[in-house]
Amino acid sequence: MGLTEFHTSCYGGTLALFPAALHSLTAEVSLRTSGLWFLALQVADVERPVQGSLSILQLVLDASPVSKVALAVLLAFSIVSWGIILAKSMALRRAERQSKSFLDIFRKSARFSEVQGACKALEHSPLVGLFQAGYAELTLQMRTDKAAGGSPDVPAARPTLKSLAAVDRALLRASSVEVIKLEKQVTFLATTASLAPFVGLFGTVWGIMSAFAGIGAQGSTDLAVVAPGIAEALVATAVGLFAAMPAVYFYNHFTTKVKIMASEMDDFAMEFLNISERNFT
Repeated sequence: MGLTEFHTSCYGGTLALFPAALHSLTAEVSLRTSGLWFLALQVADVERPVQGSLSILQLVLDASPVSKVALAVLLAFSIVSWGIILAKSMALRRAERQSKSFLDIFRKSARFSEVQGACKALEHSPLVGLFQAGYAELTLQMRTDKAAGGSPDVPAARPTLKSLAAVDRALLRASSVEVIKLEKQVTFLATTASLAPFVGLFGTVWGIMSAFAGIGAQGSTDLAVVAPGIAEALVATAVGLFAAMPAVYFYNHFTTKVKIMASEMDDFAMEFLNISERNFT
């Protein structure tokens, strides 16, 4: 008996004597094989190239010149809109903070001249513009009254206000100026919100037209032929919505804040007129 035959017979005899060991060995080999198979699937899934990660960029690069122009316009609208959103958010936040500080100073001061001295440090508050307009009108009327006075030896009388309506008009004019400042550049957001979806729709329609033209040229309606053109067309719609949605939200947000500040300016104007009427009439 050769060495190979002896090894085979011994191995077979061992397995015959220990059938339980054979069953355990078979189960263990099966379990290991199953684990390796699952691991192989995971490795294959990891090594599989992720398709579509650059598909949108590739669609933009392969787009028609008209679609690229539409996308460039939408990108410009989006960049300008976000610049306005950031700048206006900081400006309105600063104006609200300084308005609170100005009201505290105004209500604690005994004279308008004291408030005037604090205006320079709080110049971003719209209430400062109202106060300076009303204070300028009061000063002008007081100077006119002094110029029309009598002899300098006569003690100065209590200053009187000639026209409270003139002060009211000055405050109203200043309020309009301040509201215009607060609303500056906000209208561009409304333009973006209304125009961007239509620009995106134009790019989509043009892309679909190009896709159908390609189908007619190739004479095939296969998904591989139709899908790239349709996907390219829908990119324009997505970019248009991306530009329009933030513009709509922040336009409404800023408009609400400006309305609140305008209401605060109206309240301050009435308070200023009440103080002027009590002290100078």
